Amino acid sequence: HVQLVESGGGSVQAGGSLRLSCAGSGYSYSWYCMAWFRQAPGKEREGVAFIDGDGTVRYTGSAKGRFTISKDNAKNTLYLQMDSLKPEDTAMYYCARHRSSRYCSSSNYYWGQGTQVTVS
Repeated sequence: HVQLVESGGGSVQAGGSLRLSCAGSGYSYSWYCMAWFRQAPGKEREGVAFIDGDGTVRYTGSAKGRFTISKDNAKNTLYLQMDSLKPEDTAMYYCARHRSSRYCSSSNYYWGQGTQVTVS
């Protein structure tokens, strides 16, 4: 049974930083594609950062240059370091593990419950 539990969200001023964590259980992180998504009120959920099982990372949109995705396979934990935060980064952030693939090439994920990030 795959479980993903996010933590680290909160309220921060523009220009500040937050580090999100996602603790996984019920499987080994290392092989699968892992990702961070976010959903702002009234908007669709969007991918923010992806890390393939081989360690290849990819960022989308404004996350490039400001966010860093990483994982600690020994701790089964995924991270998202977010720097230079902007009000438009305000959203619920979700950790995700691909259901079957090592590579983040399709949308078929297990989801965590989310952690709220508010930037003012």
